[in-house]
Amino acid sequence: MSRSRPTLGTILTRRIAFFAVLAMVFQLAVVVFDYYWNVGELSRLFVEQETERLAAGIAAAAGGVRYDLPENVRQRYQHSQTGYVAQIRDAKGSLVFESCDDACESRFLSREVNPPDFWLRSLKPGRPLTLVGGRAFLIGNQRFVVDVATMGDPQNVVSDVLWNEIIEHMIVPMSILLVLVLGATLLSVRQALKPVRAAAEAADQIDPMNSRSHLQFQEMPREVAHLAIAVNRAFERVGELMKSQKVLTSGIAHEVRTPLAAIKLELGRIDHPRARKAEADLDDLVRFVGQLTTLARLDTFDHAMFEKIDLVELSSSVVEQLAPWVYENKRSLELSAQIDTSIVQGVAALLRDALRNLIENAVRHTPEHTNIVVHVGSRTVQVEDRYQEGCRQKTNVGHRPDSLGIGLKIVERIAEIHGGSLRCSSSKHGHVFELEIGPRIGEGTAMRQRA
Repeated sequence: MSRSRPTLGTILTRRIAFFAVLAMVFQLAVVVFDYYWNVGELSRLFVEQETERLAAGIAAAAGGVRYDLPENVRQRYQHSQTGYVAQIRDAKGSLVFESCDDACESRFLSREVNPPDFWLRSLKPGRPLTLVGGRAFLIGNQRFVVDVATMGDPQNVVSDVLWNEIIEHMIVPMSILLVLVLGATLLSVRQALKPVRAAAEAADQIDPMNSRSHLQFQEMPREVAHLAIAVNRAFERVGELMKSQKVLTSGIAHEVRTPLAAIKLELGRIDHPRARKAEADLDDLVRFVGQLTTLARLDTFDHAMFEKIDLVELSSSVVEQLAPWVYENKRSLELSAQIDTSIVQGVAALLRDALRNLIENAVRHTPEHTNIVVHVGSRTVQVEDRYQEGCRQKTNVGHRPDSLGIGLKIVERIAEIHGGSLRCSSSKHGHVFELEIGPRIGEGTAMRQRA
């Protein structure tokens, strides 16, 4: 869903472009309205643009002056009956071009007069335009004076004049300004969002069960930094909640185990088979309460306790510790390591509890004389129970679902904490429980990114 949403750059581009076009439309309306009613300004622009078009045909060289009437004004000035007349003179007053008859003498300035650089006279006020004017141009090293006149502007040249003015002084500058503003805005947004993007990638790798997890907000804009600070505060509250739950579970374990221990002491004073049976049930209850407490503690476990652990060394110590108890229960215990060392990230106490749970479950739920083998591989620990030949078919092992289920839940939760899983399968000899330990949460993503 987040991918279907437009980016901030797209949103800004659309809005800036929309308001820029809207501003250009308003400005266009103001300019058209202003020029439409300002006849004097329109007359000035008419003379400037028409004389500039006519002057484009002057070619001054050392051998003389040559003039070709430009194509864009040829229809208006190729003869004198179009409503537009023009003449071009050099600095000495000699004609370079003329498109009118003797009436030009009455309309334009006298040849004896030294013309100014620009002049304009309105022959009839209002619109359509009826005017005469001229403008001086310096082409090469020679000065030329271009005079024009129109009687009623029959070809509505004033519309082209107005449109050229809009393009030259409004659309082109506004477009350049829009491109610069849009580019600067997008660049600024991209630069400002760099730390935010980095924080989002870091947030994907954050372990919510690690109280030391936090986002770096030093280089973020102030408005975005508030969000990162709020996220960090949320993680701090999660850490406080984890601590309070640890205190609560520890208190429950203490309050429950104390009366159970007292009951067991009282049962020890009774010399009766039923008392021994009650003691055995009480031991199961104590173990059950301990498993519940352990499971509750795992839900509030802090991943900041991870460290490097050698699986081979850890499994060897657990096997050595449990071997006497396994032999007392008429089973055998064996360690098989495929490699010398297997370094993983985890918590040694939790992994010992997981392996101890698997071995104890194998002892409690298999017949006597079963050989329990612990296989240690790369990031994996397998606990396999091997029945004696023919024993598996003859013996129907009585399972205790509560005990076995909670024990496996504890092992599964420990595997999840370590980024792995617990798998159960059957072999020709018995059952195999495989504890897989994956990379530390966040470490696998970083490894893939480096790859």
